Amino acid sequence: MERKGIALAGNILTDNVKFVQTYPEKGMLATITSESLAVGGCVPNTGIDIAKLDKSMKVFAYGKVGDDYKGKYVVGEMKKVGIDVSGVKISKTAPTSYSDVITVEGTGERTFFHNRGANKEFCPEDVDLDSVSAKILHAGYLMLLDSFDKIGEDGTTPMSKFLKEARSKGIKTSIDIVSESSGNFLKVVSSALPHCDYVIINEIEAGQIAGVEPRDEKGALITENIEVIIKKLMDMGVNEKVVIHCPEMGFALDKSGKYTFVPSIKLEKGFIKGSVGAGDAFCAGCLYAIYNDYSDEEMLKFSNLVAINCLSAPDSVSGIREKEKLSEVFNKK
Repeated sequence: MERKGIALAGNILTDNVKFVQTYPEKGMLATITSESLAVGGCVPNTGIDIAKLDKSMKVFAYGKVGDDYKGKYVVGEMKKVGIDVSGVKISKTAPTSYSDVITVEGTGERTFFHNRGANKEFCPEDVDLDSVSAKILHAGYLMLLDSFDKIGEDGTTPMSKFLKEARSKGIKTSIDIVSESSGNFLKVVSSALPHCDYVIINEIEAGQIAGVEPRDEKGALITENIEVIIKKLMDMGVNEKVVIHCPEMGFALDKSGKYTFVPSIKLEKGFIKGSVGAGDAFCAGCLYAIYNDYSDEEMLKFSNLVAINCLSAPDSVSGIREKEKLSEVFNKK
């Protein structure tokens, strides 16, 4: 089988994006100045971004939604950009997952309140790997997929077995995760790493896995620690490439030991309209670049530009343009 396209498996949800001027202290009130409904989660965010970057790219979605208006909305939004949604299952018992995203005007800082919904039911049996024709299968988010994250008596998870089986069929595998403070975080993630070709995560998540602080007590990035962190992740079994992204820079380490880092583009004050989905946009850029054999430096520059386009809009996907037009974001009024 000649494999073509990128498949996304995992979280599908809606983001109920609500803007406030300031985030309130505990017990206090803040006024919502505006709100909107948008797609959210790894599968819609990353998938729609890839499809918008290149209309010729085959993109496949796998996940589960509820039999409700939110499920119809998010599946419909994926269909609009040509994503194959035949792999999206419908739950008869759980609602479509959603997040209330509280965004602070001016800074784009956001806080999430999440209902796991139908994502709790999504399991490996919902994906027929024999029918997956994509070249790359990206799964996310670990720690938010209950059926995939269960730790067995042997210390492995269904996600690790799922990724291992995908690789045995000639599919390249990739993961994204979420920061999570439970005691199972390291067990769940470390179980999956040896079955990943690519890992694309932020500096906080990477630091949690490696047990190394990526930032100092003032919040400044410790770049020498990032090099330690990324090497530890590769040593934990990742097969081809680890990518770490943060607001200041992007970093990559490949299996040959080549370490690459690229500073982010400085943005004018007020440019950022919202940061929801920026990590997924960066991930979409990486997956597209990996698929098309970009160098790591090209990949990091390209992915940064994709993320910047995302930051230019309040939701997770509407700011993304075709790849040839990404630089037009700087001319946006």
